[in-house]
Amino acid sequence: MSITSQVLPLVGVAIGAAVSVVVSALTERNRWRRQQSVRWDERRLSAYAEYAHAVKELSNQYRRMANARGIATGSQSLEPTEAVLEAVAAAETRRSALSESLWLLGDVDANTAAVKLNHALWHIEWLACGVPTTGIATWDEAYLEFREAHHQFLLAARRDLGVQGAQIRHDIPWPPPWRPSGASGSGGSGRP
Repeated sequence: MSITSQVLPLVGVAIGAAVSVVVSALTERNRWRRQQSVRWDERRLSAYAEYAHAVKELSNQYRRMANARGIATGSQSLEPTEAVLEAVAAAETRRSALSESLWLLGDVDANTAAVKLNHALWHIEWLACGVPTTGIATWDEAYLEFREAHHQFLLAARRDLGVQGAQIRHDIPWPPPWRPSGASGSGGSGRP
């Protein structure tokens, strides 16, 4: 037997082993990346959802307080007693703490939308508490601005999470046509 006939099978085995090691390493690397991606996607989803819920909770409290002040209409009012203001302050602290997860996990568009949402939320808070503001002065206008900022935040979060579709709702008029007679504006039911 010649040396060539003895070496060729060994070279073939060596090449096969090397290819096997490379393919295994690439497969393992891709599996690890998928696991990391899923792990971070789950955390981002949780951060976005918890934050959106905290904002919604606060906006409902502010709407009810605005009802009590007579600047919005709705079926429920909430007098801004000391206990109520303490509960709202605790909810705002929770919202603020949840925003830290957004800054860590969210992308630039979602974080920018969250800042705009914060500004709109604080605007309706100040109106509900009777703090004078500049710019949009009425509750109805400020509440519509809040609703749009909330919508834009949800869209940005969906894009970051890779959720298909650019719309999350069909255009539906607000306020709804069935609102109580004599009720005006957008703050009636607090619905998104």
